[in-house]
Amino acid sequence: MSTLRIRRGREAGQAAVEAALTLPLTVFLILGVLQLFLMLQARVMAEYAAFRATRAGSVRHGDCQAMTHAAILALLPTFHSYLGNGLSGSPADKLGQAFELRKGNAYNAGWDEGHNGSIVWIIRESPLRGIVPNEDKEFDEPRSAGQNDAMRLETRLVFWFPLKIPFANWVISRMMLSYWGYMSYTAQNPLMETQKANWTASSVNTMTLESAIQGELLGRVASQQYVIPIHASASLRMMTPAQNRYFTTQNCPPAPETL
Repeated sequence: MSTLRIRRGREAGQAAVEAALTLPLTVFLILGVLQLFLMLQARVMAEYAAFRATRAGSVRHGDCQAMTHAAILALLPTFHSYLGNGLSGSPADKLGQAFELRKGNAYNAGWDEGHNGSIVWIIRESPLRGIVPNEDKEFDEPRSAGQNDAMRLETRLVFWFPLKIPFANWVISRMMLSYWGYMSYTAQNPLMETQKANWTASSVNTMTLESAIQGELLGRVASQQYVIPIHASASLRMMTPAQNRYFTTQNCPPAPETL
């Protein structure tokens, strides 16, 4: 009888040790899958936001403020539920309140888990600053003498999507930075406490990011604001002529002009 008790005690102890070793990995798998689904949703919404921003610019002479506000409104559901606690009124009122907190194109640290950087960067590939026509004449005529085709607004959007799931955000961020070749991590393995991680930065960049985007990404990660830059683009025929007053810069602030 005593031998049986000892054996059962050993088996229970072994099961407890095995559970302790595999629990971090199990937790990460659950949280990681949830985070990946949120990233997939953000990818789809970024495409929609790029379209909405381009549409707003096409009917407002290329106005950056209108483009930025349209993008933020489209992206709000990916990082904050405007139906959540702290907001009051009808669903439309709650959406307006959530937008008011971020209409300056910056996350609200109190509402967005410490994030305070830009939400989107909007890069305008066309029309080009300096050659925007001053007159309405012929802006919409295809194959005219002064242009090869009707004026188009071509934009590229970078959505700084905040990783929302605790623990998974840190692990996914470190893994992706290492895989992309931007940062190594060789401390304790968070997925297996008994091991030391060796996530060495790839010698070949598997993700080529422009220097301004790479610098912004590394800066935010260094301040523990874990984000993933999601890219989307759109192109629409201009419904109103681009005006020079809206093209004092090529890109919409705060997107750097180097992009």
